[in-house]
Amino acid sequence: MNSGYGLGKVNALATIAATSGKVFIVAKTAAACADVLRQIYVPDNDGTIRYYTTIASAVAACTASRGDVVIIAEGHTESISSNSALTISTAGIRIVGLGTGSLRPTFTLDTATSARINITAANITFKNCIFVANFGDIVTCFLNNAGPEFQVVECEFRDTSSSLNFLAIVTTTVSVNADGLVFNSNRIQMKGTTAGTTPIKIAGTIDRVTINTNFVTKAVLNNTSCLLAHGALVVTNLEMDNNKIFSANTDSATGGFLITTSSTTNTGMVMNNKVQGLDTAAAILVTAGSKYGMFNNLYDGDADASGFVLPAIGAD
Repeated sequence: MNSGYGLGKVNALATIAATSGKVFIVAKTAAACADVLRQIYVPDNDGTIRYYTTIASAVAACTASRGDVVIIAEGHTESISSNSALTISTAGIRIVGLGTGSLRPTFTLDTATSARINITAANITFKNCIFVANFGDIVTCFLNNAGPEFQVVECEFRDTSSSLNFLAIVTTTVSVNADGLVFNSNRIQMKGTTAGTTPIKIAGTIDRVTINTNFVTKAVLNNTSCLLAHGALVVTNLEMDNNKIFSANTDSATGGFLITTSSTTNTGMVMNNKVQGLDTAAAILVTAGSKYGMFNNLYDGDADASGFVLPAIGAD
């Protein structure tokens, strides 16, 4: 028995889940909290099992667009070792990690450059998890293939070393609906030195993209964007606000620190972002001609100095 401690946990978990759908828990059989969680998450009256040992099995138990929540216990770990190890194909699921610091659920991507998590349904959210690259040049952590309204919130992404690294965190695919992408309040530690390393890569026209309050450190010494790259693809209704970037890039002549694009019909706002880089000649935050609105973005390329507004304040 849990001597009453389970009641407090029940109330806390109910607050986290806050849904009219079903709530499932993921924890290893030998997890420190396993006994308490088993007492809380007993099978439903209809026989639905609610305690699982892997995220894939919990997701498989969900019903599309019911508002189901998958809660992952503190200290839970899983490896993602292929491009088919984990696919989220049931719409409307929130996947929420418990814990703080190193106790947050941790997913390690390893074994192959193609190891990834596939998003193939709408309205999927990942929150409060750690994702670690433990293989060289992992192409992307998440591949969003027809998953509109995908959200990554309050997660952390880490490269193990300069040769065990992510090339991207979220990548969309060509000719699919990935509108409504939200990437907020995440921390990214990119150690890889491979060209083309950018957290968010857009490969299809997309609307309603939100990229706010992220913290990124990046060791890549090339003209690769430190936050968003969308080539010639049009992005509309972008909100990019209050991100902090620390980059080793020394030359941004053909690629902006925040955004790299050749599209000239984009819409949205890029505002209140702060960038520390090593380009002391002619730093560029966003590729010229992008048509984004730009307000109060600061850049510094000198050591021990405060940033200045970039691009320069307009006269009209």
